[in-house]
Amino acid sequence: MSMSLRQVGPCLAAEVDGLDLTRPLSPEAVAAIHAGMDTYAVLVFHDQKLDDEQQLVFTRSLGEIEHAIGTSLRAPDELRLPTTFADVSNLDKDQKVFARADRRRLFALGNRLWHSDSSFKAIPAKYSLLHARSVPSRGGNTEFADMRGAWDALDAETRAEVEDLVCEHSQIFSRQQLGFTDFTDEERARFAPVRQRLVRTHPVTGRRSLYLSSHAGTILGWPVPEARAFLRDLVEHATQRQFVYAHRWRVGDLVMWDNRQTMHRARPFPAHEPRDMRRTTLAGDGPTVAHAA
Repeated sequence: MSMSLRQVGPCLAAEVDGLDLTRPLSPEAVAAIHAGMDTYAVLVFHDQKLDDEQQLVFTRSLGEIEHAIGTSLRAPDELRLPTTFADVSNLDKDQKVFARADRRRLFALGNRLWHSDSSFKAIPAKYSLLHARSVPSRGGNTEFADMRGAWDALDAETRAEVEDLVCEHSQIFSRQQLGFTDFTDEERARFAPVRQRLVRTHPVTGRRSLYLSSHAGTILGWPVPEARAFLRDLVEHATQRQFVYAHRWRVGDLVMWDNRQTMHRARPFPAHEPRDMRRTTLAGDGPTVAHAA
């Protein structure tokens, strides 16, 4: 059976049929996946019974993996998964649900804000691939916003204003929005801001996108209050319902998205229920702006 795509979102996201991701893919299938990502920005693969090694093999068939090192508040001896995975579950290394007030859980609540994965790194991520191993009884959806459509819908005056702007991104900025300020000196140094362009151009399609994220906390050359108010307005614009696809998870789903063209956020679910989601990430091709050594 050959690969087929069916659009499921208003202007992005497609379900993929005809592929078994537990088996090695042909070069033609890999090329078709990249082409599907260029067009739809989000691809949904149902009923994929992957183990960790199979997810890694599939991810590596698409490009180089970005390691998840120092991006959460889990200490090295508290990791549940190897650094080839970003652990976006609510489980500790003993497979127990985090207590409601656990600072590791509170920090992870930042995933409920609109963001782009690894925009807080000098070289931001390309694709994210999230596989559902267990899901809660209700809630826990993931929403995706089409940042290409958001750019297209801007008026000419706003496009001209944002075209050359550069923002600073940090997980400190996003967590401050939730009132989380409990950072050690080491964590503050680790989460030092990096610069990203506010408008990106896709290297294959040439389409332009707003590069927004809750991690964006400043605009270079702007007063901070004005910058944050302006960025909030842009996020409100970009996350209107006509730009958003909401994915309702079931066990075995693998969803991959292009961080260069989308934002996403997780939705709430019962705090006492496990949600085991394992993300592999493709490294980006380079920085969006030059950084000092």
